[in-house]
Amino acid sequence: MGSKVLIISNSNELVRVRPERIVYVVSDGNYSTMVLHDKTEQVFTMNLAHFQQMIEEQLGRDAMTFIRIGKQLIVNRAHIFKINPNKQQLIMSNMDVNIAFDLQASKEALKQLKALIESETGKEAKL
Repeated sequence: MGSKVLIISNSNELVRVRPERIVYVVSDGNYSTMVLHDKTEQVFTMNLAHFQQMIEEQLGRDAMTFIRIGKQLIVNRAHIFKINPNKQQLIMSNMDVNIAFDLQASKEALKQLKALIESETGKEAKL
């Protein structure tokens, strides 16, 4: 991803952030909260679909770093530490510092995420 900067802008403000600093984005209706690796939070008045569209438009192929999970969550795959579908638990960590984020998601969404990550790992192992 390198030196790309994501610019999130709405009628009130503009925020510039390196994509690798974003751990996840969670939505509550028309509000989206972006959480960074240092636990800094930024709230935007936009729904998750609009947030996802901004990521895809600005990052192009690098947008694949972000995965939409269900209706309320976008996660940065680089920060996924643990997936436990049975407990409906997703733990995110940047693995450089002792900060972890314990998120909840549906069992089905986490099963799909686990399968996706496993399939990608399988592809990498064959290379």
